[in-house]
Amino acid sequence: MIRAIIFDLGQVIIPFRLERGFAALASRCRCSIEEVAARAMSSDLPMRFEQGLLEPGDFFRRFSALLEMEVDYPEFRDLYSSIFLPETLIPESLLAGLRQRHRLLLLSNTNAIHFPWVMERYPLLSCFHDHVLSYQVRALKPAAEIYQAALERAGCRPEECFYTDDIPAYVEAARRHGIQAEEFRGLEPLEEDLRARGVRWQGA
Repeated sequence: MIRAIIFDLGQVIIPFRLERGFAALASRCRCSIEEVAARAMSSDLPMRFEQGLLEPGDFFRRFSALLEMEVDYPEFRDLYSSIFLPETLIPESLLAGLRQRHRLLLLSNTNAIHFPWVMERYPLLSCFHDHVLSYQVRALKPAAEIYQAALERAGCRPEECFYTDDIPAYVEAARRHGIQAEEFRGLEPLEEDLRARGVRWQGA
């Protein structure tokens, strides 16, 4: 029986487009969109930030210098978070229904700018009982440590957990820990994966 349901965040609940962020950042610096993308993708700063190895202020200063930007922190926070699209990929009603019968967790590679920003703007995230975040755990998927942290927060056996993620390698890593896991392919396939495991929610 499934007792805990664990969701990835980006491209499962909230869609994002990196090119939106590159364009927003380029609008406030001397670099072209292509140059912003090249500098950002070749730097280890974003990954280190997601691992919790940099504080937000330190990341802001270093990343701004990398892109030759002169903005204050609040503006940078919005520019850097502009990757996220307004419409979610799954409805709040599904999460609210699942919450009534199961423990809901978020398991995400994210950072200390993006996560507070999305929590402020996407009300459906309040449905989750707990969050397992790379920058807090100091481990990125597919590292074992972040899945072990998720299982501890779930409070049940691995086989009693269901996990969905859009990245196949992260799904496979979850399975290696005994978690029932499926690649996210959209709302209807997700609902089928849940029903196949006996998961029910209001309206299902």
